[in-house]
Amino acid sequence: MADEGNKDVLKRIADALERLAPSTASPVDWAKGEAFLWDGRGPREIAPFNPVDIDLLTGIDQQKTRLLENTSRHAQGHAAHDVLLWGSRGMGKSALAKSVIRALQVQGEDIALVDAPSDQLEDLPALFELLATVRRRFIIFIDDIGFVEGSSEPRLLRSMLEGGASQRPANVRLYVTSNRRHIVSRQMSEQDDPINPRDAVDDQLALSDRFGLRLGFHAASQDDYLAIIARYAEAHGLDFEREDALLWAKQRGSRSGRVAWQYIVELAGRAGSSLA
Repeated sequence: MADEGNKDVLKRIADALERLAPSTASPVDWAKGEAFLWDGRGPREIAPFNPVDIDLLTGIDQQKTRLLENTSRHAQGHAAHDVLLWGSRGMGKSALAKSVIRALQVQGEDIALVDAPSDQLEDLPALFELLATVRRRFIIFIDDIGFVEGSSEPRLLRSMLEGGASQRPANVRLYVTSNRRHIVSRQMSEQDDPINPRDAVDDQLALSDRFGLRLGFHAASQDDYLAIIARYAEAHGLDFEREDALLWAKQRGSRSGRVAWQYIVELAGRAGSSLA
């Protein structure tokens, strides 16, 4: 009886471990998917890939035009920049990066997005090796990047962008978002460092300088915020009141594209409709 009991316990342990173990990922066809997720160990396809329609993104027209042009060049095999999209939270940096790629795919361009985590940059060279063998163009998208003080990752990223042994291949460009213009925070202690303080600042600025195209996203004005809501509301057949929309933003302490979209979700919920 004891042996049977032990066997039962072992079987339950084995079953639990099997449930916890990650399932074997299906092979990914880099040549066909529209978007992929890279987790540092391997890829998986993102399907369906349905970012916000680029025509719905309002208040960032200049950024939209420049990013679309740069991405189109890359898709067609022409010279194109790595891009830093920096600025205020919720103003469409991530949405634009994805929507631009989808817009070009709809136009028939052979380009794909690879979403990579910002905290595993050391695994990107392995991704570069995989993508370098594929006959198509890719954008590696790194969202909300930031570094702790003393991290070696800024130098690693600089090496990938220009001249290092881990430099990204020709069919790949990096699109990175950050809340900071220079990505790495500049501490006041740098100014007090008696040993080459200018070198410390220059070393940090050198990372953002590696991006050939830097697009700033600034906090929405009241008019911009209302224009974003109006565009979304029109697209989804919703009515809204100006004062109600402004109160929504006031209660959240900010005006942004993200807050505008959250208001649209609220309107749709009140109306008993779906945004799908």
